[in-house]
Amino acid sequence: MSNEMRPEYKNWMPKGMVLTAVALTAVFLILSVVFGCARPVSGAAGTALFAVFLALTLFGCAVSLWMLLMYRAFSYDGKRQLSRQIIEGIAGKVDIPDGGSGLDVGCGSGALSIAVAKRNPGAEVTGVDRWGKEYASFSKTLCENNAKAEGVSNTSFRHGNAVKLDFPDETFDAVFSNYVYHNIPGDRQEYLLETLRVLKKGGTFALHDIFSNKKYGDMQAFVKKLRAMGYEDVRLVDTTGGSFMTKKEAAWMALSGSALLTGRK
Repeated sequence: MSNEMRPEYKNWMPKGMVLTAVALTAVFLILSVVFGCARPVSGAAGTALFAVFLALTLFGCAVSLWMLLMYRAFSYDGKRQLSRQIIEGIAGKVDIPDGGSGLDVGCGSGALSIAVAKRNPGAEVTGVDRWGKEYASFSKTLCENNAKAEGVSNTSFRHGNAVKLDFPDETFDAVFSNYVYHNIPGDRQEYLLETLRVLKKGGTFALHDIFSNKKYGDMQAFVKKLRAMGYEDVRLVDTTGGSFMTKKEAAWMALSGSALLTGRK
């Protein structure tokens, strides 16, 4: 790793979202105090407004606390470092032959792309992302700077869309991703098939997401579908049983259903 710069993988719980939640909670608190003590509106209307702002304050406190705990857990520099554990866990499932290529769908800050590239120095890894306003602190430049800071030269990054990848069929020897598709409305099983479309025959995949029935439908049926299509070693591995996180952590973080879909084409 370069001595001149350090990677900045950001936090999966953006600081801006946390600060916004805290600021709104503070506003609701002030308004509840105003309407509870100063009583600018008298009678039943004033009482109702006080009750509404008090309820919003309590709700805001709960949401802010949850976000702060998430931020602490996901911090790359903190004690828990859940993000790092997940990234390293996925990267450990990806083997790319020398001279081969891999694709990271929804690369964010480049963490997974770089981790895979470090484990497969003879391969070229491409990361794609649309870098939307929801995660405004993530960018192509950030990914490139992180790769440079890590001393990794076998990566490249470009704009792309997981719904329609700008690559021909069977382009990559491996495809992988982390917590991407559940953020995209629509048929998420189709998004998985779009990613697998660019995987070469004999290539491997490692796709991690919240594969709950609510978000994805019947994933066991999808596994059977892939096997019927000719994919081999297809497995859906629960990552909330201690491999990446505990059941308790997954529950309070709203990550229940997290699993790793792996296999070979």
